[in-house]
Amino acid sequence: MKSDLEIAHSVKLKPIQEIAAQLSLSEDQLELYGKYKAKLPRTAIDLDAVQRNHLILVSAISPTPAGEGKTTVSIGLTQALNRIGKKTTVVLREPSLGPVFGIKGGATGGGYSQVLPMEDINLHFTGDFSAVEKAHNLLAALIDNNIQNKKKSLGIDPRTVTWKRVMDMNDRALRRIIVGLGGTTSGIPRESGFDITAASEVMAILCLAQNIKDLKNRLGNIFVGFTLDRNPIYARDLQANGAMAALLKDAIKPNLVQTMEGNPALIHGGPFANIAQGTNTVIATRMGLSLSDYVVTEAGFGFDLGAEKFFDIKCESSGLSPKAVVLVATVRALKYHGGAKLSDLAAPNIKAVQAGLANLDKHIENIGHFQVCPVIAINRFSSDSDEEIDLIQGHCKKRGVESAAVEVWSRGGEGAIELAEKVVAIVAGCKSRYKPLYKREWPVEKKIETIAKKIYGARAIDYLAKAKTDLKNIEQLGLQNLAVCIAKTQKSLSDNPQLLGRPKDFVVTVREIEIAAGAGFLIPITGEIMRMPGLPSEPAAEKIDIDDQGQITGLF
Repeated sequence: MKSDLEIAHSVKLKPIQEIAAQLSLSEDQLELYGKYKAKLPRTAIDLDAVQRNHLILVSAISPTPAGEGKTTVSIGLTQALNRIGKKTTVVLREPSLGPVFGIKGGATGGGYSQVLPMEDINLHFTGDFSAVEKAHNLLAALIDNNIQNKKKSLGIDPRTVTWKRVMDMNDRALRRIIVGLGGTTSGIPRESGFDITAASEVMAILCLAQNIKDLKNRLGNIFVGFTLDRNPIYARDLQANGAMAALLKDAIKPNLVQTMEGNPALIHGGPFANIAQGTNTVIATRMGLSLSDYVVTEAGFGFDLGAEKFFDIKCESSGLSPKAVVLVATVRALKYHGGAKLSDLAAPNIKAVQAGLANLDKHIENIGHFQVCPVIAINRFSSDSDEEIDLIQGHCKKRGVESAAVEVWSRGGEGAIELAEKVVAIVAGCKSRYKPLYKREWPVEKKIETIAKKIYGARAIDYLAKAKTDLKNIEQLGLQNLAVCIAKTQKSLSDNPQLLGRPKDFVVTVREIEIAAGAGFLIPITGEIMRMPGLPSEPAAEKIDIDDQGQITGLF
């Protein structure tokens, strides 16, 4: 069996000018990054077309170690829609180097449903992550410089500063560090650390900003900490947001590449899906809708995390409105949620599939909370039996939900024709506009409770002492009208990763609530959220190499 990289190398790439021409863009409108990548001007956005054309969101049931293939399905569906004559662009997040060198590998799809050039997209791409990293770390440097500088000091209390530094790499040794060692000329010693770049609030801001002015305003609203007199300090007080925005002047422009079948693909931004909104930029999504009739996009993790935030954060702040949700499920994932062991997922097990359908049902129910029409994509693997596929499709039919089995890894767009046709029919027939789950003006506790009870299925919310103090601070700062972005495990509908399937009667524990005022949301923290991953015992980096001709091997 060929690897993803070998399959990618079997395709003759089209010059990026040809891909741009499919979107009616001239060469003069492109900022070329070699032969096969380009940045697009924000002037190409047409807000009337954004409202007129069709946005399709791809989400999934609760993720499992077996993988569901959400990105692969997104790309395969895009290729299938183009095959049936629908002018379609896929709009995705950029991969982080952490997973590429860690355990997950790249994030450009798989098999015959990939975005290309695969190596470039996975490794540095057009430098957007680097720009976010530099903008974030500039603020960190300005904070420490102000604490050190007695002449222009704002009186920042170092104990209240939570702004760490970031880098786009898995490195557990940097999670908690002491900065400022080395004497009086080297700063004020304090505890800090590093997060991975995808976890930066600057990344979340970049992906929600609508233009340069909005970007600067949001960067200025980043909450830094308090003074010794308990007055709040924001990035604008440090006069940081102008320089930070200048570092992001190119990163704010979407990146154009292509799918394996020569369809347009916009790859832009890459925030985490637990502590942030987990989806590509507003600008890229609007760009895709301006230039094509259909846009396929995705949100990270399962519907309870990425998709809820896609609707309640991204759509609410931008006016975007998906016409349909494609919910990706696999036989293997349903078996896992039905109690089967990871090592046994390739063996037929109707009983486990049946038991796992409860997880699928909850996600279908959650789509209904937003009043958007669903279609289930069963991402088929070679080990799946016809009986197992038939069971899932029969179950969906009883619920009145359309479904289609797809084989996009092995067949590309051809393997998703039925899904594409059903998506087109649903878009044409589903006239409802999405409804947000909560109103911004509600109390913070009510917004948290609404998400936890309606989407997760929780019985109650428990606030620890730190979270209660944070709620008081949020009210004093006048930030209670911000959106809510709950950080929890992606492995379960609950905040306990061990509770698979559809858990009930559980209590969600909120440990603390962080402020991401620049991004426009509050982050209730449940459980342990990893913001700086570590490398596994056998990192993927050990298998990556390059030969004398510059040919990269080992990426997957």
